[in-house]
Amino acid sequence: MSLASLAMYASPPALEEATDLLWAYIRDELRAAGLRSVPDRLDKLVRHDDAWLQPNLLLSQTCGYPYVLRLRGHVRLVATPEYDYPGCVGPLKCSFVVVPKESRFQTLADLRGARAAINHPESNSGTNLFCALVAPQAENGRFFSSVVETGSHNASLRFVSSGLADVASIDCITYGNILRFEPRLVEGVRIIAETPKGPGLPYITRATATDEELSILRAALAAVADDRRMDEVRDTLGLRKFSVLEDADYQHCWTLGAKRRAWVIRRLPSLIFRVERDDLSDAIGVERNENRERLCLFVSA
Repeated sequence: MSLASLAMYASPPALEEATDLLWAYIRDELRAAGLRSVPDRLDKLVRHDDAWLQPNLLLSQTCGYPYVLRLRGHVRLVATPEYDYPGCVGPLKCSFVVVPKESRFQTLADLRGARAAINHPESNSGTNLFCALVAPQAENGRFFSSVVETGSHNASLRFVSSGLADVASIDCITYGNILRFEPRLVEGVRIIAETPKGPGLPYITRATATDEELSILRAALAAVADDRRMDEVRDTLGLRKFSVLEDADYQHCWTLGAKRRAWVIRRLPSLIFRVERDDLSDAIGVERNENRERLCLFVSA
């Protein structure tokens, strides 16, 4: 049996339910086109990033920077969703730079020496685009005083809202979903800037998929946008349609990643730590392991 995993933008429950309905439609389209071993349901046990390189992968969604960093040549690009949210232009999207609502920060320059929160070092929206934005603000190669890795955009928002961090870069689609379904998470923050735009999170399949299989997958995704029966699902997901992008379109993520050559990893235990659970009470009391790495953001202009 093939593997299908669509774990991006799949929470809270309203989005999870819509994602399940999206898959059910895609599944039926694939089967009608003659594709075999199409799973009934999405696999929700496999970690989203563990799914990407599975040899039986039929369909999953990755982030642009992990794609250019380590998935190129090991997966095939299927299509990139376009969303109907502020910050999105076709298949391109930006991130919103957020700070505490009552803070003094008004401009990027005001953030010099601030404490930043990122969801993951390989995140295009939470790290890569963020670095590209602040790089010109650096002085002597340094901008932020420290960076904490939180594990998710939601957790980064909690860190900023609570004062554990001063700033974070939040995927505009994630921000749009939160504004609709979990608005309390953004009540304590405000947007002061937008990052440069980059290509959105692509749907992928295994590298050994045939051209025929790829065409069937793309046709099924195209049908999602045209079928009126999917109007409610698309509306819930903020989804407009899918665009077919090429590998070269994601080179932008790699180019921006070059600006991160000044990310410096230092072992300074117990000062900055990785949060492994998306819960603020856990985050505050998380165990500080002496072997964890501190992430300090030094950005080059």
